[in-house]
Amino acid sequence: MDTVVVSLGGSVLIPGEDDADHLNKLSGLLKEMSVEHRLLLVCGGGKIARYYIATGRDIGATEKELDELGIMTTRINAKLVSLSLGELAIDHIPTTVEGAAKAVPGNKIVVMGGTAPGHTTDAVSAMLAEKVGANRIVNGTSVDAAFTADPKLVKDAKRLHTISHAELNLLVSRGMHCAGPSHVFDPLGASIAAKANIPIYIINGRNMEEMRAAIQGKSIKGTLVTD
Repeated sequence: MDTVVVSLGGSVLIPGEDDADHLNKLSGLLKEMSVEHRLLLVCGGGKIARYYIATGRDIGATEKELDELGIMTTRINAKLVSLSLGELAIDHIPTTVEGAAKAVPGNKIVVMGGTAPGHTTDAVSAMLAEKVGANRIVNGTSVDAAFTADPKLVKDAKRLHTISHAELNLLVSRGMHCAGPSHVFDPLGASIAAKANIPIYIINGRNMEEMRAAIQGKSIKGTLVTD
């Protein structure tokens, strides 16, 4: 049985549109996939986390305090996903990569959020994947692939189907380094995955066909990062 770490962006989990219906479909797919794949889920904070971070910044909170707000939100999202999985999820939300790894191997799905200030959930996903020797990371995002630039801002941004870890690191190295930034993948996480040579599947997290294919390690419409 292979091991797959799934990074679920908060903007995918809770965008404010048919959220309960999506969570039911997602949990149904994950339950099905867990028969043949050992699954570990890392949940992001999304727009809810960004709201708290922006408001906290306006009232003078430190970057560490803002990170802590974001982490709390990711754990709430993780709990919601855990509830949708019912008895198939482990009975707690791990707060460290080591704690999550201790639940593996097992016959239940591990669900967690963030861990410590300075580490995004993408980075946590990569750390966890390295720790448990995962076969791949599935990054479910609000876009359907990686692009040369933000397609929402740059009209002629080029879609990338297959790129190397080095190319991904170059792509994400242009981003900000503070609480709450949104990238196709976190720079620290990309670096960890590159060193451990763990493939990353970047997909539209609300597309169940793409999620199924990525978990299975099959061809996707999104972006495959591999050497």
